[in-house]
Amino acid sequence: MSSLSELPHHVVVIGGGPAGLMAAERLRAAGIEVDLYDAMASVGRKFLLAGKGGLNLTHSEVGEAFASRFSSGNGEACPEVKQWLDRLDGPGLRAWALGLGVETFVGSSGRVFPVDMKSAPLLRAWLSRLRASGVRFHMRHHWLGWNEARELRFGHAGQEHSVAAKAVVLALGGASWPQLGSNAGWVPLLAARGVDIAGLRPANCGFDLGLARQDAANPGWSPFFVEKFAGLPVKPVALQFEGQSGRSFTRQGEFVITAGGLEGSLIYAASSLLREEIAEFGEALIHLDLLPDRSVDFVAAEVARPRGTRSMSTHLKSRLGIDGLKAALLHEVLSKQDYTDVSTLAATLKRLPLRLRSARPVAEAISTAGGVRLPELDDGLMLTQLPGVFCAGEMLDWEAPTGGYLLTACMASGMVAGEGAAAWLNANP
Repeated sequence: MSSLSELPHHVVVIGGGPAGLMAAERLRAAGIEVDLYDAMASVGRKFLLAGKGGLNLTHSEVGEAFASRFSSGNGEACPEVKQWLDRLDGPGLRAWALGLGVETFVGSSGRVFPVDMKSAPLLRAWLSRLRASGVRFHMRHHWLGWNEARELRFGHAGQEHSVAAKAVVLALGGASWPQLGSNAGWVPLLAARGVDIAGLRPANCGFDLGLARQDAANPGWSPFFVEKFAGLPVKPVALQFEGQSGRSFTRQGEFVITAGGLEGSLIYAASSLLREEIAEFGEALIHLDLLPDRSVDFVAAEVARPRGTRSMSTHLKSRLGIDGLKAALLHEVLSKQDYTDVSTLAATLKRLPLRLRSARPVAEAISTAGGVRLPELDDGLMLTQLPGVFCAGEMLDWEAPTGGYLLTACMASGMVAGEGAAAWLNANP
């Protein structure tokens, strides 16, 4: 094994995502020597994936409205994240991007994007600046924990190396998209050191379902429905959820049909509530309003109009524009008898019931809930049980919806951890 001599002002950052890169940037700004290690062949893999359809860098909401989007592991408000955002919020992140030569704009939904919509140019400019500042990058290094001398152990090219550093910033991600590097391999390493870690769970995820009219052995969509409609969006639609424990959610938007259930922006927005409901009660009952711009009375009156010799399907299409995917959803949840019952059909158009049985696996989720519990950390994001060890990003126990919130808080936590490590080094030379 080889070892680097311990430097009085030397920090190792492990993890080359946005949180780790931001920590490295702030450490170099403080004059600290920085070596960044990552298990992948290049850094920012998930960052690049996030920008595949247009990089949603942050959101135009500010202040309390922005901070209210974040929650801790128990679903409550998260004052810790609010403190991170005091260091780097949405406007601050836009200014930071402009410093890299990347201009941004606010889309119609309030989300903020680079003008060219791409993530690669921003990442290239950032890495160029980091290298020019003196950050040293070490790729394909798998962190293996600590040895008896409290040196960091890495596996690289079939050999093990040890690295001594006065402090370390861990920015190792959660458990979503493990093929991009976030495989939660850090969990047993920290747990063995007595760090309290909330179980990792899917966030911003899809769900599989069971339909009440189908038997338990085949609870999902019918084979015909899957073959014809899987992958297609449902819009406009409103999702209504009133949980058994008092959790509730109502919002209009769109989602996508999957082979086993539902995914997409409207589902992601409610995913934390639905996930916890399933964990507590075994299922989450949601209702879909297929005609969110029409009142209950209007829909009931249109369905009840005489249809003569026309079929009910033709009647619904001509009177309410219900056909295709939305019509098929009705057939998935209603029996033939209920479909021809005017009052039942009208009620279902406004409150179509779906029972969600399970969240999709965390590896498929956009992000991860759970992780290092925030009370384990001080204000500089140092583990109180492991002095000199700082944590940042998605490996911490917080969550947020999509829309730029996740990326902003990850980078803000990296800034706090980097500055916290620099301050700790100065106080403990």
